[in-house]
Amino acid sequence: MRYGTGIAAWLMALAVLSTGAFAQDGWESIFDGKTLEKWDGNPEFWKVEDGTITGQTTADKPTKGNTFIIWRGGETADFELKLEYKIIGGNSGIQYRSFEVPNEKWVIGGYQADFEAGDTYSGINYGERFRGILALRGQETVIGDDHKPKVVKEIGNTNEIQTKIKKEDWNEYHITAKGFTFTHKINGVTTSIVTDEDKADRRAKGVLALQLHAGPPMKVQFRNIKLKQLKPEASSTSSTGKKKILLLAGNPSHGFGAHDHLSGCSLLANLLNASGLPVEAEVHSLQKAGWPSDEKLASANTILIYSDGGGGHPFNTHLDQLNALTSKGTGIVCIHYGVETTKGPAGAKFLDWTGGYFEPDWSVNPHWTAHYSKFPDHAITHGVKPFATNDEWYYHMRFRDKMEGVKPILTDLPTEETLSRGDGPHSGNPAVRTAIKNKEPQHMAWATQRDDGGRGFGCTGGHNHVNWGNNQFRKLILNAIVWTAGADVPSDGVPAGTVTVDDLLQNHDEPIPADFNKARWQAILDEYNKQ
Repeated sequence: MRYGTGIAAWLMALAVLSTGAFAQDGWESIFDGKTLEKWDGNPEFWKVEDGTITGQTTADKPTKGNTFIIWRGGETADFELKLEYKIIGGNSGIQYRSFEVPNEKWVIGGYQADFEAGDTYSGINYGERFRGILALRGQETVIGDDHKPKVVKEIGNTNEIQTKIKKEDWNEYHITAKGFTFTHKINGVTTSIVTDEDKADRRAKGVLALQLHAGPPMKVQFRNIKLKQLKPEASSTSSTGKKKILLLAGNPSHGFGAHDHLSGCSLLANLLNASGLPVEAEVHSLQKAGWPSDEKLASANTILIYSDGGGGHPFNTHLDQLNALTSKGTGIVCIHYGVETTKGPAGAKFLDWTGGYFEPDWSVNPHWTAHYSKFPDHAITHGVKPFATNDEWYYHMRFRDKMEGVKPILTDLPTEETLSRGDGPHSGNPAVRTAIKNKEPQHMAWATQRDDGGRGFGCTGGHNHVNWGNNQFRKLILNAIVWTAGADVPSDGVPAGTVTVDDLLQNHDEPIPADFNKARWQAILDEYNKQ
């Protein structure tokens, strides 16, 4: 009995050691074998059975289209995944760096590690709703800017690979995504390799999901699902290993000291590039260079617009192009007048991208002093202390219904004096007057995590150029830019530097007036530094 106890203790110790080593290697079990916690699929087809995630259709209960169970524990960018699968009838697959199809629940598109009950497709890389077959079994391919895969090497014989795959039994699938190279292995045998150089269509991150295919009755099961997230620097779209940030500076507007788009963007970009974070910021002047090239837009992890808006918003004539980018996870940041567009198709896109926008005859644009004393727990507020600025703080934004998916970041209660003007497209309306009379707090900055994996942020401040000298306001905007790019925001926020009046006078696209009062701006900065 003592001998048995000793053996049991030794085995237990060994198990603990091996488990610890596995955890130290970065692997995480993402299915507990008992529940579908953090998994989201149609309960008519997905369940836990015998310690497995099981998807099943029958003749009496078919699925009308391919349906997926989605892992809600995070995104996949650079990673390794190992799992065991068994399939009886039909075909299935493992989606990664993928997107959820709008308005179609449990429907996914993106890279897919395919497998089937047949003899042809197990191990291929298939682009579900995403360019079709990217590599057949036994192929290494490169996808170019023409969106088509080119075979560069034969890595195995498809028939020989098939002999290594067990029918109606358990097989191990191993997927590695590093940069834009994707390797599939089944039972230790490499089945396909894809390098995606299609800058317009490739995806740097997205959801993980398991497929149940439409068609004849089938049953698929998954177990021992383990994920290893690789280091962030390995998952960048930039050759430098950094998240790319594109700041679009609009045309000159309002005269010097207000709507200084080029100067404001340049200041933010310089601070981001000096922050020491894995980000790379570039300013693009719409006045000097026009709309950016497709390649420049596609390479950006997030796109910031600081420009005039309304009917002339630069985004309005590029909605489809931007929507194609955001559906693949590109972030969007709108600053000040850049949050205003027109009601209708443009407004609907802004709701999708950032969660809210300035809608004429609903929102208002008074100048007033807002006091921000409390902040939500969010990466954008890391290190930000209470502050106040006098600005053209728009409010009464048009948000998604019931604020679905929208996180307020800056909130205050404007006074009734902010509605001293008569009703008009920007000055007032019955709805906003009722809201302020009822003392309904208003949100002047907000954030959203989109279903496509991308992030959006809007902020109505930024009219007065001198306000970029407010350390807290500036840090909050820098945090938001980094967050929408998909990079980690430090616990104390992005380093916001020390901004002087001379710094604020750089890179203007309008001449500095001869009578400019530098001492006045300095006095404002001195007051900000006391906050």
